Amino acid sequence: MKHLFIINPAAGSRNQTETYRKKIAEVCEKRDIEYSIEVSGAPGQCRKIANRAAKSGEEYRIYSCGGDGTLNEIVSGVAGFDNVAVTMFSGGSGNDFARLFSQPEAFRDLERLLDAEEATFDLIACNDDYSLNICSVGFDARIGTDVANYKRIPLLSGFRAYAASALVNTIRGVSEHYVVEIDGQRFDDRFTMICVCNGRFYGGGFNPVPEADPADGKLEVLLVKKVSRLAVARLIGVYKAGRYAELPNLIRHYQTDSLKIICDGETPVNLDGELRMAKEVDIRLAEQKVRFFYPRGLVWKKNPEREMTTV
Repeated sequence: MKHLFIINPAAGSRNQTETYRKKIAEVCEKRDIEYSIEVSGAPGQCRKIANRAAKSGEEYRIYSCGGDGTLNEIVSGVAGFDNVAVTMFSGGSGNDFARLFSQPEAFRDLERLLDAEEATFDLIACNDDYSLNICSVGFDARIGTDVANYKRIPLLSGFRAYAASALVNTIRGVSEHYVVEIDGQRFDDRFTMICVCNGRFYGGGFNPVPEADPADGKLEVLLVKKVSRLAVARLIGVYKAGRYAELPNLIRHYQTDSLKIICDGETPVNLDGELRMAKEVDIRLAEQKVRFFYPRGLVWKKNPEREMTTV
């Protein structure tokens, strides 16, 4: 098995390439593990590096050295390849997918990542892209994709960057007109946001659907109706805590395998923090899956009585 570390120097609040190199060398050389390191030089390059390794046909473990956007690129590059497993060696500003697990901080410990278990996870297919964690459209997508503009400002990392982006985007406006087709229904209305969950956490601590399970073959969808600027703060508080059932007149919850969103114009789409623009958004449960490895002993299933899906 080959071990490939892909470093994204743009992830997080500063370039951590040398810190990563030092940690990787220290741990792998102590264990006499052969490894390689590649550093991304441009957006999208992590995907190309991962895809090249996957197409080799050799057995790989790929370590995403960055945040959720880096992981998204790498997963997109290996989707459907059975010879590759991926993980996060956390170093970004959010690292939200790791929060799915009982000890997210363990993804910063390379010793523990080398002693790993595996699970097979679903993927969200969105037009021509993939998302492992969260896909969103509307107010929420504008907030999520604008976070990068704030996260490098001192004292505005993590949730603070998200809060700053939320404030700015609230001033811009909190609803858009969409036509949403889901489960044989068609909604022609103004919506604040539409969120599709495979994982559970994003935005530095938002947990909109706490029961989401990335291995159950279902997508959890929240359609959030139009609210005023004055009401959006309360809405976000409820939404952030996963208490969507408290506002049934504003938030509709669906479990589905596909939906379509038709927008009036080019609209921001958030894929694990990566920005895409689209006028029509076709979201579905992908045929492809991904092998994901994580520190041994961690739990990610919400119901411990259900058998964990492991490889």
